[in-house]
Amino acid sequence: DVQLQASGGGTVQAGGSLRLSCAVSGLYFDDQAIGWFRQAPGKEREEVSCIANSDGSKLYAGSVKGRFTIYSDHVKNMVYLQMNSLKPEDTAVYYCHTHIRWDDYWGHGTQVTVSS
Repeated sequence: DVQLQASGGGTVQAGGSLRLSCAVSGLYFDDQAIGWFRQAPGKEREEVSCIANSDGSKLYAGSVKGRFTIYSDHVKNMVYLQMNSLKPEDTAVYYCHTHIRWDDYWGHGTQVTVSS
């Protein structure tokens, strides 16, 4: 079974950093694109970043570009999201995600709270 397990959330002050981790299993990691999404209270879930493990290409939402970095560890089958210069508007539950054919797979979310 495909499983995604997100961790690493917490509470930080504005300007601080956090690193989220997504442990991936049950699929061929090197072929998959893995993404990070977030959902703030009262808002729709939005994609934050995505990495294609096949070629290393990366995408970022405009709101996080230059502050967040996504990267993979192909030995550990992990995807990380390094978040720097955090802002209160980054407060949300963060989810890792992948898509295989017609199916979406989500990990349990991890809460990130940025205080001003």
